[in-house]
Amino acid sequence: MPLSRCPIFTRVANFCRKVLKRDEEEAPAEVEPVRLMAIIPRESHNISRKDISENALKVLYRLNKAGYEAYLVGGGVRDLLLGQKPKDFDVTTNATPEQMRKLFRNCRLVGRRFRLAHVMFGPEVIEVATFRGHHQAEEPEEDRNSSQRAQSGMLLRDNIFGSIEDDAQRRDLTINSLYYSVADFSVRDYVGGISDLEQGIIRLIGDPETRYREDPVRMLRVARFAAKLNMSIAPETAEPIPRLASLLRDIPPARLFEESLKMLQAGYGYSTYLKLCEYQLFQPLFPTLARNFTENSDSHMERMLAQVLKNTDNRIHNDMRVNPAFLFAAMFWYPQLETAERIAQESGLTYFEAFAMAMNDTLDEACRALAIPKRITSLIRDIWLLQLRMSRRHGKRAWKLMEHPKFRAAYDLLALRAEVENNPELLRLSQWWGEFQVAAPPHQKNMLNNLGDDPVPRSKSRRPRRRPSAPRRDNQNAS
Repeated sequence: MPLSRCPIFTRVANFCRKVLKRDEEEAPAEVEPVRLMAIIPRESHNISRKDISENALKVLYRLNKAGYEAYLVGGGVRDLLLGQKPKDFDVTTNATPEQMRKLFRNCRLVGRRFRLAHVMFGPEVIEVATFRGHHQAEEPEEDRNSSQRAQSGMLLRDNIFGSIEDDAQRRDLTINSLYYSVADFSVRDYVGGISDLEQGIIRLIGDPETRYREDPVRMLRVARFAAKLNMSIAPETAEPIPRLASLLRDIPPARLFEESLKMLQAGYGYSTYLKLCEYQLFQPLFPTLARNFTENSDSHMERMLAQVLKNTDNRIHNDMRVNPAFLFAAMFWYPQLETAERIAQESGLTYFEAFAMAMNDTLDEACRALAIPKRITSLIRDIWLLQLRMSRRHGKRAWKLMEHPKFRAAYDLLALRAEVENNPELLRLSQWWGEFQVAAPPHQKNMLNNLGDDPVPRSKSRRPRRRPSAPRRDNQNAS
């Protein structure tokens, strides 16, 4: 009897068919991710090679000639499409970092979290990244050194390579995920970045909460680009930020320091500050300052903070130099004053001694959140200490004070304090120093001769120092 006609075989086959059919009905259909692929030809966009760095073009052409895909990507493409001059040019390719090193003699590999190639052309560095790929829920044993996550979901290592489509999905913002090709001079858009750029929307690619947990610094980037480009943040991108802002405490303070400079010293610091406050991102970065915020934002510290950021923005827009030491000295001046006064009251030390001790406390707390380098904190101390000396101008003190390397920064802080407090005595002192430093030597001498009492009283009365007495001799033990 053939097997197909065997009653037992027939029953078993029918049962298997029912089970398979039921499994097929219950299994959810796999949904392919929608890829908004669009190619914008040369005649439909405004990017011209004459606006692109010659060195970036060299990298792109050599990679293409060697048989690799290569694209200009990120902020450079975004800024060119907006008619702005890019600050730098980044390249992405399917060549691995090791292949890049073989192709370019002037190349060095950097980065641990994600391996990058830096192609050096004198002072200009063209950063080249290999197309990034997606992470698997369970990665093979051999890939664990390439990708690693913390329990919070933060990516600790990210050397998974993929295709250009994968790379587009792995970038942070849609407007930063646009690719320019020198092969056909087109712009490729896989995530709707062109539409968001036209509408002025900052939108995160993928699930926002997952992406923020992978790298909490993305929350700062969202706020920074919204302020820089004067764009609105998409609701689904904005919603998780206040809830997840505390994740920034898991980021190394050295990285947060670098991010703070990008946000506050790039020409749009004041608007970025407002965004950081709006989304509760300011507190993890500057807990000392956030602790002293007032309901009406009208304290001396808050007015100082707003004014120094506006002044910094103006200097950058006028191509003037800015110094992070001055920025932080101004931002933390009033918390430093408050700490000094508290220590003076509690310890009975002279005000100068209390002020010196307070500098340690103020800067230590600031550095726990942001790893401000010692070269900057030492300048902050100089600027602060000069504030105590600027009211004492008699004799040769004024000329000696002007010889100090940080005198100009100290004078600028004095003028800013006078403006913020609208204090008549501080205003007179600031005006005097403004005139003295540009006056001819004979006029300077007259200004010093005409000085009366110091116009600014000391903040605290000084406790007279005791001159140490000679050690008393113990007659009983004398030989």
